[in-house]
Amino acid sequence: MTSLPETTTTDTAGTDTAAGDATPGTAAVPDVPAVSATPATPQGWARKRSTAPTGSIPEHERMITDARGRIDAIDDRIIGLIQERSAVSAVVQKARVEAGGRRVNLSREMEVLSHYRDALGKQGTALAMTLLELSRGRA
Repeated sequence: MTSLPETTTTDTAGTDTAAGDATPGTAAVPDVPAVSATPATPQGWARKRSTAPTGSIPEHERMITDARGRIDAIDDRIIGLIQERSAVSAVVQKARVEAGGRRVNLSREMEVLSHYRDALGKQGTALAMTLLELSRGRA
């Protein structure tokens, strides 16, 4: 089975971690590099922050700006996890094909759909469908 090159990632505390090392809130996956939650675009989600003195910005505006910054950081982590999921899926698909099987395992996909539906309801099924499509790669 082909393994992906080992990489390191920097967690939110600035600590470098080798691929496969478990960090809080993540699962280690052997033979798959840890993916840093890098922005999807070169500029990422960098927002221009107001340079006005803190006292002149209404409290609700500061709260909204801070919350949006947190959402942007979460989105970047989600994107990184989706990229990592796709890499893991590619390893599984390659191994399956090399063993003479099919690239896609429909019963496994049904398990994934059920898991997301149980956790998130109807919208979870739609999300799982999108994730599966992204993870299948090219035929």
